[in-house]
Amino acid sequence: MSKKKVLVIILALILLAGAVYGWNSYTSRNNQNLTLYGNVDIRTVNLSFRVNGRLASLNVDEGDMVTPGQLLGQLDDAPFQNSVLQAKANVEGLRAKLALAEEGYRAEEIAQVRAAVEQSQSAYDYAQSFYQRQLGLWKTRAISANTLEDAKNARDQAKATLQSAKDKLSQFESGYRPQEIAQARAALAEAEAVLKQAELNLSDTRLISPSAGTILTRAVEPGSMLSASNTVFSLSLTNPVWIRAYISEINLSRAVPGIELEIYTDASPNQPYHGTIGFVSPNAEFTPKNVETPELRTDLVYRLRIIVTDPDDHLRQGMPVTIAFPSH
Repeated sequence: MSKKKVLVIILALILLAGAVYGWNSYTSRNNQNLTLYGNVDIRTVNLSFRVNGRLASLNVDEGDMVTPGQLLGQLDDAPFQNSVLQAKANVEGLRAKLALAEEGYRAEEIAQVRAAVEQSQSAYDYAQSFYQRQLGLWKTRAISANTLEDAKNARDQAKATLQSAKDKLSQFESGYRPQEIAQARAALAEAEAVLKQAELNLSDTRLISPSAGTILTRAVEPGSMLSASNTVFSLSLTNPVWIRAYISEINLSRAVPGIELEIYTDASPNQPYHGTIGFVSPNAEFTPKNVETPELRTDLVYRLRIIVTDPDDHLRQGMPVTIAFPSH
């Protein structure tokens, strides 16, 4: 075997040994246990009324546990009750007006207008006959021109009154115009919207808990005048329980959404909680100060949200925890 072939074989063996070493190193690194450190995530909601008013009562205090739908406080609702009554009365009035426009005039009203037409017709006929007599007398100069003019004016006035009565009868027989009915319907719809808003404002005088949690802060006391959006309580949410942790890029492939993890607290190091990864941030960030592991202090990391599947009252918000990944 030539010297050149020997060198080629030796070089190939060196490359093979390096590849085997690199693979073993990679496998060992990925099979080792991975531990992260995090905190139970603090999520708070500032609770407030949506309307202005005087605070009448509060039903809970700091530290109290609350449930979804629980009544937490109440404003003085007397002004809002009055607004609802006023809006209801307006709706009823406009509803009656719309019904009248849709049904048209009653037969009794039409008969009354028709009688007025007949009366106006008789008055016109008399005025016309009187004018004709006066006109004959004028031709013989038996009356003055002023007398004839007065008769003519009376005849014209009776004719105008008759025409007005006929127009009114036509209106009553035809009913309301479509535009008038549409206008009445629109007015009713607007009044109903005002009523709904008044009823909503009345319901907003009650402060309801949106979810389960613990009252952290009670910011005001009964008797206070509040504007809409003034914070009344700060509520710490307890469900679901999330844990915030950070993982380095080298271990990012192990942070698979849905993977099951064990979570340990200092108070119960031998009784782990369980959770799953629910979210992995797509953006890298500098390690926050509250991460204490030496490997992560200066590296770029990715934020994880871990959902605890078996939380209890001992897992408090902000508590530091240790997260253990399953070994490969």
